[in-house]
Amino acid sequence: MGSSRSDVVDEPIDPDTGPVAPARHGPWRAQGPVVGVVAVGGALGATARYGASLLWPTPSSAFPWTILLVNVVGCAIIGVFLVLITEMWTAHRLVRPFFGTGVLGGFTTFSTHAVDFTRLIQDGRIAIAFGYLLGTLVMAMAAVWAAVVATRRVLGGYGGGPGGRAAR
Repeated sequence: MGSSRSDVVDEPIDPDTGPVAPARHGPWRAQGPVVGVVAVGGALGATARYGASLLWPTPSSAFPWTILLVNVVGCAIIGVFLVLITEMWTAHRLVRPFFGTGVLGGFTTFSTHAVDFTRLIQDGRIAIAFGYLLGTLVMAMAAVWAAVVATRRVLGGYGGGPGGRAAR
């Protein structure tokens, strides 16, 4: 019996061309630009959040108003942004990962929200902690919804307006 490998496999399909070199990149190669723009956007968003905490510092014993505001405002901006790039404009493929995932993902901070919740619990402020925990989530979702509705209304309705594209 011999080898199970056929010599035909090594021959080019077209005798006028040489064998095709195997691809030297995997599925992650196309993701390089996406990872890069998310990283840059995340750095910008986190820097903006840090700036907000410097402008409006919250003492350790106080209610975390700054983080609450950052999360709600960030969620409202996400609502506006998603309407713009999914219903009104055709955006470059890297806009959404840069701004939506990177900048706004770095700006909003639900990890700090969890730390603030834990700190309030440890300080014995149980009712305030749970109000903050649930209130932030409700206000963030309401901000996204209100921003989507307002953006659609301002820009001429769902998927409409000059230069807009129909909703999917």
